[in-house]
This record gives sequence, C-alpha cells and structure tokens, in this order.
Amino acid sequence: MSEQTSIHVNFGKPMPVFPLDSATLLPQQVLPLHIFEPRYRQMVEHALDSSGQIAMAVFDGQSWESEYHGRPALKPAVCVGQLVQHEKMTDGRYNLLLQGVCRARIVEELPAESDRLYRLAVLEPVGLEEPDPDLLDGFRRRLEHGLTDGELREFAAAETVLEFVQNEDVPTEALMELVSFALIQQPELRYGLLAEGDTERRAEMIETELDHLRGLVRRARAQHPEAWPKGLSWN
Repeated sequence: MSEQTSIHVNFGKPMPVFPLDSATLLPQQVLPLHIFEPRYRQMVEHALDSSGQIAMAVFDGQSWESEYHGRPALKPAVCVGQLVQHEKMTDGRYNLLLQGVCRARIVEELPAESDRLYRLAVLEPVGLEEPDPDLLDGFRRRLEHGLTDGELREFAAAETVLEFVQNEDVPTEALMELVSFALIQQPELRYGLLAEGDTERRAEMIETELDHLRGLVRRARAQHPEAWPKGLSWN
C-alpha cells in the first residue's frame, strides 16, 4: 500500500507534535494512548477541532529525562497519526486510538506561545515514491516461507502476521509495516524504519533483522530449552 492513503494530510499547516522516548507509531499501526497531561489534553482538543491528526515524534538523546516539561530536542522523523477513536473522561483525560498514516520529517518547530501548551511543527512528507513490485513480491514470498517453514514460526505474533501475508488483499507495503511493529522491538531499528523513506531500503533493513532473529532462535534451540528446569529461560 502506498503511504498516500485516502486520509488527506495537509502539510501546508503546522501539526501538533507528541514526542515520546521511542518510535511508538508506524504507518498502518493503531496505537492506544491515555492522555492525562494538561498540554496533551489541550493538544487533543485542538486536534479534534481540526484535522484530528497528531505527529508522533521521538526525543533525541537522553536530555528529555531532565527537560521533559520543557522543549527537549527531537529527532527529525515522525509518523503522522489520525485520531480514529476518542473517549473524554469527566476529569478531562482522554483514551485514544491513533492510526499511523504516513512518514514525515520535521522541517521547523514553531516558537512557543503563551496560550498553546503543546509543541507545533511544520512537516514535509517522506516516502511517497512507488517501489519496485518485483522487490515487494520477493519480500512477501520470503516472509511467508519464514513464517511457515522457518524459525520465525517461534514468535508469538507469527500466526497473526502469516494470516495477513496469505491474504492477497493486504498490500505488501502494509505487511512491511506490520512486521516492523509486530516482530521488531529494537528501538533504534524501529526509529530507523520510521526515518527511512525508501521502501526498498526498508525491506533490506527488515530482512537483515529477521535473519538476526532466525539466528537467535537457532541458538536457543541448540540449548534444548525443553529440558530446562521450570521457570528458567534462555538469555
């Protein structure tokens, strides 16, 4: 699936930015959020009165731990998300479902304003080029093989991912996003996948990590975990 979806993103207008310590949202992913801080409650209120879109960003480095209530540095890559469900509680908190729409990059962050508690940035789209269909077909075939006859079967999410792989109505680009947030947990790699706009390069990054995961499974099997005492795990 191309990242140009039926949900329109107006990159001509600044967008609310919600930074966290890691990449928590990718295109196609649905992320549950509980909003309780005043600045983000205001952000949600304003977003609901507008396009319903929020850019999920990532803090740059560890300075956010001491500067959290200020304006810690942000990494450039973000995922634009669409609010698809919201519940406002009596005390002003929100429960949300945010669906990833597309990759983007922070071009400029707007200065703070006294009546705006959250951060606002100008974005530009990333990753709008159409990929090579032969490359996508090859990726899909190798992924299906790994989930049916290979070591990837061992992962808890394997069965769910395989159902999508075998559903021809699900585009391969959407499968790549699914694998990225269902099977890949390494924070720096997930940010790298968010920041990389080239589909072919993302496919290479994903397959490299899947090969690494296969190797971990083989090493675990060599330790014969079925013979371990109860409660012991391979590390």
